[in-house]
Amino acid sequence: MLLNGILPPITTPFYPDGKVYYKKLEHNVDRYSKTPVSGIVVQGSSGEAVMLSDDEKREVMRVAIAAAAPEKVMIAGCGLESASETLRLIEYAASLDYDAAMIRTPHFYKSQLKPENMMAYYRFVADRSPLPVIIYNFPQATGYDIPAEVVIELSQHPHIVSIKESSGSIEKVKQMVDGTRTVKRSATVTDRFEPVTTRMLKRANSIPAGELVPAAALVGSSGTSVTAKPSSSAVQLVGNLKTRQKEVGFQVLVGSAQKLLASLEIGAVGAILAFADPAPTACYEIYAAYKDGDKKLAQEKQERIAQPATRIVGELGIPGVKYAMDLNGYYGGNGRLPLLPLLAETKAEIENLMENIKN
Repeated sequence: MLLNGILPPITTPFYPDGKVYYKKLEHNVDRYSKTPVSGIVVQGSSGEAVMLSDDEKREVMRVAIAAAAPEKVMIAGCGLESASETLRLIEYAASLDYDAAMIRTPHFYKSQLKPENMMAYYRFVADRSPLPVIIYNFPQATGYDIPAEVVIELSQHPHIVSIKESSGSIEKVKQMVDGTRTVKRSATVTDRFEPVTTRMLKRANSIPAGELVPAAALVGSSGTSVTAKPSSSAVQLVGNLKTRQKEVGFQVLVGSAQKLLASLEIGAVGAILAFADPAPTACYEIYAAYKDGDKKLAQEKQERIAQPATRIVGELGIPGVKYAMDLNGYYGGNGRLPLLPLLAETKAEIENLMENIKN
């Protein structure tokens, strides 16, 4: 599948008493669906997934995908310490028609996490997963940084399609991009080269529910199978959806908004950014200007968010992100304990940082 552009890893709203505020979750997802982001990540680190019960995780996933626009790529955060429990959560996400599963690196037993352990974990999950797998590396939170060499080897697995690399290391991003250039796959896209997923094909009423569509055998509007692999320029109708094939490699997504442009310039295809939670359009403008070849504008847009992203996401974390969301028409609210509400002076600081970043 094709992954690109900007994807916000959405937060989980709570009532003041700490219960999940599902109506506000619907509100936020509906609002993100009207922005130019390419997709939405549910139950990533910004979603406080580690704070939720199993039942809450599942209900958040259900509510979010029900509220999302059909053209948005939907990614479920499914990473747990145990490979078998991770797989169970992926299977649930698949039953809801999520498009991919993002799996953070296990980290609790750090002394045992040798390359062979991580290889076995991801291969076990990918071999059995009903969804494409995205590796998620976030050493600032987990204390474990998956080596680039391990990622490069895992990229050869046909079901491991991407990584969200949140270490902030440009050198590591470049190493992974360079080391995975030999990976070549065919992805179904629209006639405008936008992502197409199995969920979108189902909605086009061209395939029975639950059936995967091989890239080389899409079903046309006449109901006949296309056995020859279409060229990248050949447009096919799948129901009312115009599709074609595009060659994609192993897709590196980054998690640092302040380094977005630098990452795109060395081969990253997009980003899953916590700063896109309060400012999805501001983040997208960097990506769009870069794709349009306007380096000057891209640099200007990058400089505009660099300081706010560094302070709000990198230093203040989820409480900062949630308050910035409150300023831009999303529901942020408070996090769950042990995360504490912000002091008035910190809120005033965020208001100043976000003054010229509206969505």
